Amino acid sequence: MTSTFDTPRTSESTEMTNTNTPGVAGGMTPGEVIEYIRANGIRLLDIRFTDLFGQWQHFTVPTSSVDASTFTEGLGFDGSSLRGWKTIDESDMIVVPEAATAVVDPFYRDATMAVIGNVLDPITKEEYERDPRSVARRFEQYMRSTGIADTCYIGPEAEFFVFDAVQFSNQPSNSSYNIISDEGSWSSGEVGTGHIPKTKGGYFPVPPVDSLQDLRSEMILVMEDVGIEMECQHHEVATAGQGEIDMRYDKLVQMADKLQWFKYIVKNVAVRAGKTATFMPKPLYDDNGSGMHVHSSLWKDGKNLFAGDGYAGFSDMGRYAIGGVLRHADALIAFTNPTTNSFKRLVPHFEAPIKLAYSSANRSAAVRIPMFSSAAAAKRFEFRCPDPMANGYLAFAAIGMAMLDGIQNRIDPGEPLDKNIYDLPPEELASVRDAPTSLEAALKALSDDHEFLLRGDVFCADLIKAYIRNKQDEVLMLKTRPHPQEFQMYFDG
Repeated sequence: MTSTFDTPRTSESTEMTNTNTPGVAGGMTPGEVIEYIRANGIRLLDIRFTDLFGQWQHFTVPTSSVDASTFTEGLGFDGSSLRGWKTIDESDMIVVPEAATAVVDPFYRDATMAVIGNVLDPITKEEYERDPRSVARRFEQYMRSTGIADTCYIGPEAEFFVFDAVQFSNQPSNSSYNIISDEGSWSSGEVGTGHIPKTKGGYFPVPPVDSLQDLRSEMILVMEDVGIEMECQHHEVATAGQGEIDMRYDKLVQMADKLQWFKYIVKNVAVRAGKTATFMPKPLYDDNGSGMHVHSSLWKDGKNLFAGDGYAGFSDMGRYAIGGVLRHADALIAFTNPTTNSFKRLVPHFEAPIKLAYSSANRSAAVRIPMFSSAAAAKRFEFRCPDPMANGYLAFAAIGMAMLDGIQNRIDPGEPLDKNIYDLPPEELASVRDAPTSLEAALKALSDDHEFLLRGDVFCADLIKAYIRNKQDEVLMLKTRPHPQEFQMYFDG
């Protein structure tokens, strides 16, 4: 499914009005947050921020210590304990809560107001360069400074699996994992109802084959409770509880905030039901993996800059934006597909877009222009490579920088590929560039091609080096460990 993008949002409709129902769409001032806390007897404030690799971090303070200065001076924490951030000799950091993000947490036992913060250097009081949210904020500032656009809308489609249980172990002498799912195709021989999706047959069947309808509905309702505008939920193609829930598109920073809430809610609703959810792209062999197609468009003065009278109703500016994404796709994928497991999804014949081309209908192309609506407001393109392990702040900002580079340099994406890529003859197939086949290759591409990210000080070289260095450690972990399949293939050789 896709975000509709049919109705453009004005600045007035994007901002949440000041009511007694806070949500991630925001709108409350520090004074209104404090007033809400006092009026509703909320005694705890949870401060949240995102580390370099997309993990939500938090600590909690009593609201008795919260006043207006909390939202200007912030609160201190130890940055050296977070992977990829500060060293022990420069560990002090400050996080400043942003009042507009305040929302009552739907899972904590005691009523707690949660608020997302921006991380600052305690000495200079400037935004910390490795804070992913500050990267996204700097992208929006840079985008406006170019005069090209004033708004970047993002609509991600995050897929995930819900299992009944999971077990895994990695020791020097053994390695194993075990996924338990009543919906799993491998459960067909077990005693049960017999109503389970077939391999690659999970798309859209009604219950009882879709056994997680009510759980996904609960997730979508909790998301609405925290202020996220929702579109739909459904079972996805894979067996074993693969699902998709779609949020309505929003401005880039707000959407990255919402993606953090999205993952948090999916996981906690699953745990509350005695199950477990994962955004791992490829947990199952020989079945579809989980992607996160990212829809993007640029706007200025309330006008969609991608709408035009060219191919698929696109403007030249829209085509140049696609050209930028395709030109820098290898480097982008280091952020949009940030795990070794990501590249077990990016292989042929699992609806994975491994060919770096664009099309108006071809879902095997890395970039697709959806044709559900001819309305100018609906014109956007969909980058299909990303998966839900991506850090939304970094991934969305990187995609945005590639779009701006394409527009600034008038990068022509070439002719569209309106054919089934898997049916192309070898000589024609060879002319279409492949996406990277490993995290190692994507990191090499990012190392070689990141100048476009440094413009406007959106990304910094220090962040990129730290990111690559830490991700290379993950590559090494996998490269140096024997795999159970290797024993089956080679033990008696």
